[in-house]
Amino acid sequence: MSSQSQPVPFTADDYRARMTRAADTAAEAGLAGVLVAPGPDLVYLTGYRPVNTERLTVLVLTPGQDPVLVVPTLEAPDAEKAVGAPALTLRDWTDGKDPYAVTAPLLDGHGRFGISDNAWAMHLLGLQRTLPDTSYVSLTEALPMLRAVKDAPELERIAAAGAAADATYGEILKVRFSGRKETDIAAELAGLLKRFGHSQVDFTVVGSGPNGANPHHEAGERTIERGDMVVLDFGGLKHGYGSDTSRTVHVGEPTAEEQRVHDIVREAQEAGCEAVRPGVACQEIDRAARAVITEFGYGERFIHRTGHGIGVTTHEPPYMIEGEEQPLVPGMCFSVEPGIYLPGRFGVRIEDIVTVTEAGGRRLNNTARELAIVE
Repeated sequence: MSSQSQPVPFTADDYRARMTRAADTAAEAGLAGVLVAPGPDLVYLTGYRPVNTERLTVLVLTPGQDPVLVVPTLEAPDAEKAVGAPALTLRDWTDGKDPYAVTAPLLDGHGRFGISDNAWAMHLLGLQRTLPDTSYVSLTEALPMLRAVKDAPELERIAAAGAAADATYGEILKVRFSGRKETDIAAELAGLLKRFGHSQVDFTVVGSGPNGANPHHEAGERTIERGDMVVLDFGGLKHGYGSDTSRTVHVGEPTAEEQRVHDIVREAQEAGCEAVRPGVACQEIDRAARAVITEFGYGERFIHRTGHGIGVTTHEPPYMIEGEEQPLVPGMCFSVEPGIYLPGRFGVRIEDIVTVTEAGGRRLNNTARELAIVE
């Protein structure tokens, strides 16, 4: 699939298989089932994207039972239109009724359930009040691999999103940076992502000069000047799947130190990508990139993890961080994004999305990683 073509739509059978797999995985983890609130997990499992409100909506997945989606009656018509609706049973409740009493018969009153991280506390507390002998654990903790391994259609979507982000970077190099505000460049990045097919822009980090030393600096009113390093980190959703890439550019010619720091980060990023292969623990990607930066004396200035998973959201498990022993599996997609941050001076970050293959890893971002000079 090219960056501009439309992907083959997911079907009810695709969502049925995902829900069955989630229920079976929950059983293997010793859980009585999974409760899925509106958000990325529900989109992934059913294709349904409602607003998360004070009215309870929850997908109940239990091993050996048909999936049931509990929804407010006024939202049932929209739920019925979801692609995954034919693979589940809808059970609606009307205002004035107790939604937790409607949900309770679907659950083992003494069971332990995985529940979406973003479930509202009032809904969790309502279930606990109705079924006091149940217990709950977050899905990230209980089923961290729920969305981690992508199938071929998902990989096509993530690759297309990555290609669109690459096209965006290619275009932003043509614009003038000096004399303009960070917000001006951020707005151009957002417009380009939309132009190249993104339906949603999640972030456009533009960190110039000393602002680049803050990894999550939001574009501000600072005017970019000649002599500035500028960290660009941008991404969002295309065809429902994420992009996320970072490059660092320089306005005019860099100093020897700036070039050297950029070269170190580029070497570290290469080492992280080269470490990707099936069976390797996630933490080894972090170790490989961090070792290079530490060797050159900047270890204390690499202040975040090396990477995060990506899929229907731009940040999700698995995480490339010390202590994460989850082995890499073909189909996983995640960022490799080491950086060096010198407070009050400048920062450098280089980031690609990488997918695990049977033989190693494949980058889904392919723009030049050398320090680009902009005007």
